[in-house]
Amino acid sequence: MVSARLGMLHYVIDHVYGAFMHRTRITPPFFSRGWGGPKLELLERMAKQLFPMYVEGHNWPPPLVRPVWRTVWETKTARLREGVFQTPCDDELTAALPPESRTARVAWLVPKNVPPQKMSCVVHLAGTGDHTYDRRLRLGGPLVKQNIATMVLESPLYGRRRPFLQRGARLLCVSDLLLLGRATIDESRSLLHWLDTEEGFGKMGVCGLSMGGVHASMVGSLHPTPVATLPFLSPHSAVVAFCEGILKYGTAWEALREELAAQQITMTLDEVREKMRTVLSLTDVTRFPVPKNPDAVIFVAATDDGYIPKHSVLELQKAWPGSEVRWVTGGHVSSFILHNDAFRRAIVDGLDRVEWKESW
Repeated sequence: MVSARLGMLHYVIDHVYGAFMHRTRITPPFFSRGWGGPKLELLERMAKQLFPMYVEGHNWPPPLVRPVWRTVWETKTARLREGVFQTPCDDELTAALPPESRTARVAWLVPKNVPPQKMSCVVHLAGTGDHTYDRRLRLGGPLVKQNIATMVLESPLYGRRRPFLQRGARLLCVSDLLLLGRATIDESRSLLHWLDTEEGFGKMGVCGLSMGGVHASMVGSLHPTPVATLPFLSPHSAVVAFCEGILKYGTAWEALREELAAQQITMTLDEVREKMRTVLSLTDVTRFPVPKNPDAVIFVAATDDGYIPKHSVLELQKAWPGSEVRWVTGGHVSSFILHNDAFRRAIVDGLDRVEWKESW
């Protein structure tokens, strides 16, 4: 009884937070400028070409990035550096990115006095609204003691890469969500390739919370060699977040319908939502290949998540036999705050299930 009441409390906290963030007029809704026109058509086409390109090996190795680094701080045991590099996305995708997003930024926390081949490095991807390095560095920081480095990628359209007209995390067009995801995949793949071939790390992984977990799943799925894949509090598809979860209350459905009406396409709001489902089905990770080492895939999900229903997590586990789901008690918001230790344990355990590079 107490457990059920506590679970309901976590679920209510998610909805109260969601109502404050997404039903008030404090911030604009997602996609207030519509679908994205020709850019959406471009991203849909590129998404449909994703699997032939990556699965058949036509797009490996990816473009090699060459970050320019500056040291932020250094101690006897660790060093934090920040780097910038030009996005490795192809010309068509780069042209679709806002100018502010074409320079990628990373923070890199690395143990000192340990050869790279004896270390692991995990690329941490951003959740919705995570505009800075801080939260992810706090998550990865304690792992330095276990010879695990943390590389934090600033998402396209977020932080210093945010377009001038965009407020916070409220993407202006539906196409921006697909653009953010595709650019994140390409940049993450290039960073993993750089960590492998230029730095020589013995093991690698990719993790993320919420939206970042969806992107981590995609990157891990498409990587040609075994990496630890660690999605935390994440759905199997953006459909779940924007059409079923709390974010549906923060979406500009009327603006999306009005844009279609201006094109002489008459739809009810229910039909607009169905069109959104169709577009966002391109983000369904169950359509992606099973990662090379599914045993090194560990999902961490919350028992009472108001944003991500349990069925969404279990769908992805079913699609990737051998992967593991771990449950933490809480909702989406409370688990972000309270369960960093569970996320760290998953990172360590996932990396333990990847062989050291020399033995491949």
